[in-house]
Amino acid sequence: MKSFLKISTAIAGMTVLAACNGPVAGGKSTTPFGEATASNTLAQAISLQGSLLAELQAKFRAAAPDLINFGFNEATLDAEARAALDQQAAWIKANPSIKLRIYGHTDLVGSNAYNRRLGQRRAQAAVNYLVASGVRRGQVEAVASFGETRPLINTQNQERLNRRTVTEVVGLDRNFRSADFDGKKAAEIYEQQYLTPEDAE
Repeated sequence: MKSFLKISTAIAGMTVLAACNGPVAGGKSTTPFGEATASNTLAQAISLQGSLLAELQAKFRAAAPDLINFGFNEATLDAEARAALDQQAAWIKANPSIKLRIYGHTDLVGSNAYNRRLGQRRAQAAVNYLVASGVRRGQVEAVASFGETRPLINTQNQERLNRRTVTEVVGLDRNFRSADFDGKKAAEIYEQQYLTPEDAE
């Protein structure tokens, strides 16, 4: 529960300090009271959120490959890609409150405009497969294609490692609604995703 208390304390602190906008009584400073503390608390909360996302991404990668590859000039899923997406789907369905995005990439062969469209088609193919596998629509989305701009291998030649999609955890799904999502279920999801054995003590 320590991690949960830290998060709750940070959020509560931001809420309280955000209300402290008046000057110090009798002081000559024009800086609102508590502004520095509020800024520091906000920075710490943002850092904490980043570390939680990194932790969730690590758990996702431990359960399923976050990357699938494609044939040259193709957006179709081969058997290896489908097997990886099946593993992704299992984790995503077990974590219905988590939101993910899929980014499409290409190798450096062809024009940038064409490769952006191809990368987008690859990302959409992965999303469509996940949804067909039972993942809730909207929990995972193809939001962008990096085309040929982020190669893993810097070569002008055909390179399978560059022809890929990458699935990333981006946070909690604010649109998640379920009749089963009560306080008990929320506690179970929190414990599964955030607590370490030390925190549970």
